[in-house]
Amino acid sequence: MNLNPAPDADADDEFDDFSPITLQLDASHCGQRLDKVVAGLVPQYSRARLQMWIEDGHVTVDGKTARGKDTVYGDETVVVNPQPAPEDEAYKPEPIALDIVHEDEHIIVVNKPAGLVVHPGAGNWSGTLLNGLLHYCPQLLAVPRAGIVHRLDKDTSGLMVVGKTLAAQTDLVRQLQARTVKREYYALVWGTPHLSGTIDAPMARSQKDRVKMAVTPSLTAKPAITHYKRLATGDIERRPVSLVRCRLETGRTHQIRVHMQHIGFPLVGDTVYGKQHLAHFFHRQALQARRLGLNHPATGAPCEWTVPLADDLLELLARAGVEIPEDDGSDDDVYQPLGSFDDDDFDE
Repeated sequence: MNLNPAPDADADDEFDDFSPITLQLDASHCGQRLDKVVAGLVPQYSRARLQMWIEDGHVTVDGKTARGKDTVYGDETVVVNPQPAPEDEAYKPEPIALDIVHEDEHIIVVNKPAGLVVHPGAGNWSGTLLNGLLHYCPQLLAVPRAGIVHRLDKDTSGLMVVGKTLAAQTDLVRQLQARTVKREYYALVWGTPHLSGTIDAPMARSQKDRVKMAVTPSLTAKPAITHYKRLATGDIERRPVSLVRCRLETGRTHQIRVHMQHIGFPLVGDTVYGKQHLAHFFHRQALQARRLGLNHPATGAPCEWTVPLADDLLELLARAGVEIPEDDGSDDDVYQPLGSFDDDDFDE
């Protein structure tokens, strides 16, 4: 799917989709609610959208704003001023500051800050990484999803790779499927897990809360495997915490957060899967995608990038008395590269 194809140059004489719609009411409308009358006269828009426009003041009665529940008398002039739906604005370029770690004619490697949503969706139709990428690199308008091939949760910081061409994006997706992309995460968890281990626990949507993921034996669950290693320990107000390095063998939504909670060591600051009474110690889940490795889609050469931990994570570690080991390189003989890939999964 191409994003926002350019309008046809010969379409200048077409009517604007958002031109005002003027309605002259008559006696047949007398005594009815305004929102019901408008919905009947403007069927091309949903009642929910029309109601929203009324509430936002985009529908006037005799030049004045009104409420949907107001009664009409049948002699009014109603003007509806259509507004673009939030999702209609989703794939528009926006000037958003991006931390570009690497760029060439084929790929962009970006260090996403915490708080930035990757892809437009319900509640976040603008101000996303995708919008910023389209502004920074207009050629991404011609690439599905602006070249994005994997995602990080809003409050997770770290490295992501973007394909600048359809060929590069396709190759990156195939690498994900072929398990040749390596991503390494750092997380601060409550407690002291074993020095290293593997969590092999299938995951699916929680049956109790559809917003959350859960470890489950359900037939709908997908394989999920996380390898972890404890790097250092400390404490926050006498509560033990550990810095762990995680490698994913699969890329399920919220995988690290769910898996670490499953073995009894939830992430510090995680308000969804963590300890609610301790959520106030950090403003987000303490998780960062720190290292990224892949084969360059054009040359096949192995590439790897590492970024420092985000400032807020460094401050948290300092507060906990956790020292990051100097020799913190990947243990490729212990960890396996990323495994099965699903296009709709977040990679944490």
